[in-house]
Order: sequence, then structure tokens, then C-alpha cells
Amino acid sequence: MAITSAICNSFKQEILVGTHNFTASSGNSFKIALFTSSATLSKSTTAYTAPSDGTANPTNTHEVSSSGTGYTTGGNALTSTTPVLSGDTACCKFADTSISSASFTARGCLIYNSSASNKAVCAVNFGADKTVTSGTFTIQFPAQTAGNAIVQIA
Repeated sequence: MAITSAICNSFKQEILVGTHNFTASSGNSFKIALFTSSATLSKSTTAYTAPSDGTANPTNTHEVSSSGTGYTTGGNALTSTTPVLSGDTACCKFADTSISSASFTARGCLIYNSSASNKAVCAVNFGADKTVTSGTFTIQFPAQTAGNAIVQIA
């Protein structure tokens, strides 16, 4: 099992048929779900699937447990900025998001479109397990520029 950082292949096709709209105030709703190192996420991931028991540790999908951790199954809602061009690259950014009163370990995440049947956008490996104990877990998104943005199309 592994989490591999990648834009999901299904997303690449779905943007060409208008499934995803990242416009800040009028676009789709996106979420970020957190997963343990036992999860399998990659370019082949097509959608977020909720665990059958979000309080199990680990859940059947290896999503971070929602049992007394501050984490809500399905993850946090994201606020996007309207996509821009950076040179010849279209870039999308989300506002940073935090989970307070949290206690868990996450290895990566899946960003998905909760307005469109939970279709996957991208998987991200954090590079190492990230642990929070009775604190705030914050996800900071990179600049909305080519070579940095979390979602970019060149």
C-alpha cells in the first residue's frame, strides 16, 4: 500500500467534459480527506469512498479515524481561488485548512469534488507521517504559480 502524489487520470478526462469547476464563488465544492500510510492513493484513484465505519481505527479505507480525534469522515471543505494562468500553466489554489482539537497521524490526502459524486482530483503524499496530539493540524497550500500550485495544467 502506498500514497503516490499525482493528478488523477480520471480528473484529466473529466475536466475536458466540464465535470470540475474551480471558480471561487460559483464553482463546485471540494474537500480534502486525510489517510494513513496504509492507504492506496495514486493517479489511478477515481473517487473518494467513505469508510463503512468512520470511527474504526484504522477504517476500512485507511482514512484517518473520526473517533475522538477532531477529524470528520470525508475531511474538510476547501475554499478555492479562481484559477489563473502563470505563464502557460493554469493553476488552482485552495485556502489553508485546519482541524482543531485533533489527535491522529496522516500520511497523505485526497482532494475530491464533493459536488460531482466525490470524483478524485489529486492524491498527495506528505513525504512522511504527520502526527498531531491534542492540537491543530493545518494543511498549507503552495503558491498559485507554475511549478508550485497543488493543481496545475501545463
